Amino acid sequence: MDIHFNKNEDVMKLALGQMRKRLEKIYEGGGKKSIEKQRERNKLTARERIEYLRDTDKPFVEIGAFAGYEMYAEQGGCPAGGTVAGIGYVSGRQCVIVANDQTVKAGAWFPISGKKNLRLQEIAMENRLPVIYLVDSAGVFLPMQDEIFPDKEHFGRIFRNNARMSAMGITQIAAVMGACVAGGAYLPIMSDETLMVEGNGSIFLAGPYLVKAAIGEDIDAETLGGAVTHTELSGIADYKFKTEQECLDEVKKLMSKLGEKKKAGFDRVAAKPPKKNVEELYGLFPADGKPYDMLEIIERIVDDSDFDQFKQDYGKTILCGYARIDGWAVGIVANQRTIVKNKKNEMQLGGVIYNDSADKAARFILNCNQKKIPLVFLQDVTGFMVGSRSEHSGIIKDGAKMVNAVANSVVPKITIVIGNSYGAGNYAMCGKAYDPRFIYAWPTAKIAVMGGEQAAKTLLQIQVAAMKAKARPDDPDGRGKEVSAEEEKKLLDEIKGRYDTQTTPYYAAARLWVDEIIDPVETRKVISEGITAANHNPDIDELKVGVFQV
Repeated sequence: MDIHFNKNEDVMKLALGQMRKRLEKIYEGGGKKSIEKQRERNKLTARERIEYLRDTDKPFVEIGAFAGYEMYAEQGGCPAGGTVAGIGYVSGRQCVIVANDQTVKAGAWFPISGKKNLRLQEIAMENRLPVIYLVDSAGVFLPMQDEIFPDKEHFGRIFRNNARMSAMGITQIAAVMGACVAGGAYLPIMSDETLMVEGNGSIFLAGPYLVKAAIGEDIDAETLGGAVTHTELSGIADYKFKTEQECLDEVKKLMSKLGEKKKAGFDRVAAKPPKKNVEELYGLFPADGKPYDMLEIIERIVDDSDFDQFKQDYGKTILCGYARIDGWAVGIVANQRTIVKNKKNEMQLGGVIYNDSADKAARFILNCNQKKIPLVFLQDVTGFMVGSRSEHSGIIKDGAKMVNAVANSVVPKITIVIGNSYGAGNYAMCGKAYDPRFIYAWPTAKIAVMGGEQAAKTLLQIQVAAMKAKARPDDPDGRGKEVSAEEEKKLLDEIKGRYDTQTTPYYAAARLWVDEIIDPVETRKVISEGITAANHNPDIDELKVGVFQV
């Protein structure tokens, strides 16, 4: 391997090491003291519950581990959004598992908790996956109730989705292993079956303190809404158990009896590993932002390293083609990062979408929809080509065709952001706003309206112009402030530092703009599991596209 490969590999492995250190901290939840309190009450942590429940010989793809990362500092933080969740298997059935983390503010719901739980329900509804809720929550985090309670995409939407999923025939099982308070009490009762753990599980609209304050009644939590009360008196719960393990064992039994339903029928054959070494992905992605051949990346993700290119010699700044990933047939749309020549022998910048590449990609996306082939987008895009030549050639028109095709695509779309994801390129390459079934990022991802250097210089020009234009009392000529080169550099560094922070994958993952940050060698797995999930939903709409500008 050459010196550049070794340098790239070192930088990528350093980034992965930093990611894992952050995850280790996140995995501690609310901290060791909070975990010890769980132990004292014979309770497992959220992660231990999931590990006990799931089939450990099958993949588990965590969703939203970085949700809330470096947010809510004044409130003490909210690791993983106070919820541990993902897509895994229970008794051989692929499903969504959602577990409140009671060690984080007693499992209370922050705004990001609501967003994360809604995302998980969205995944369940889009892919017709059963949902298992492991409930242990004190309800809405009251100091921030105005940001989580009343709006359309807030806490109440959870219960609306419970009802919608029930109508869609999606199995929902709730295991109440701790508190389930106030509005949150509706979640288990709107599920198909409710299990409770004696002594720890409780369900009530108002806890003992609020009952005392409201009506003067003295009552303890277990009598008010414990497992015995709800299985013997109210009939709200269906099963009660002495321990969490017994409760989770029953969930496994219930899942083992689910009937098979009709599937979408995406094509799958026996999987083949890539011929080229997958771990070479670490060294292929450039540490210095220089051009590289995206084809080399693709050939380490797809089965047998076999990629059948569509219109190979046309629109070369986007690669389109057919392949298999873990046996699944896929259509791949990827930004080519090498500098290429177009049909007129003109040089084109890598990572930029030109008229011809946008046109090619739109056509390929429609082809995949016609053939019922899931789409995989590999993003490393700096945007559409700008300048008078592109504008006069109709770049907006051709870009609109691609965006139209992506927006109206009916087959499942899975997006992997491996590098830049800037401006309208983010949209055209199926960013979060375009409903990918799943969207993941490598640690090298950068998501923003434009690159940090360009954005900082643009903002600097605006800020300096405003400073120069602003009149001062000691400035009789009204010429404003003269800004020195040193002041300009200081301002530029401040702006760029702030902007660069907002472009990191951690900033994006904290806000759930991506579902998770992944190790590049996990790319095959998350794509395969995503298509496996999508295959559970047999309902694929008829393809209809909007008016294309020609």
